[in-house]
Amino acid sequence: MAKWADYGVCAVRYNSSHTHIDRVRVRPDNGDTIGAVAEYSRADIVDALKRGVTFVTILQDGSGKWVKGQAIFIIRVNGVEYIKTVDNSRAVDNLENLPEF
Repeated sequence: MAKWADYGVCAVRYNSSHTHIDRVRVRPDNGDTIGAVAEYSRADIVDALKRGVTFVTILQDGSGKWVKGQAIFIIRVNGVEYIKTVDNSRAVDNLENLPEF
């Protein structure tokens, strides 16, 4: 397996209004394997993206194999930075409907 990014985001947790992601579960992309899960705040991911760390969404298929999703990037809407896979200019985070925790 070729390396997809520095990390894969595999799950999200939203705020109480369900409008913004407040935490994510992330796994390192080791090139030939996907590493152990760790949990980070949304702000940590924004900071890492600004430093050049790359992220993609990842999902497990029916056999438990990790499948690459879309690249994650920062989009600013009305002065607020959101983590997204699609630049739709909407004031919500969007990470491809990843599973919630």
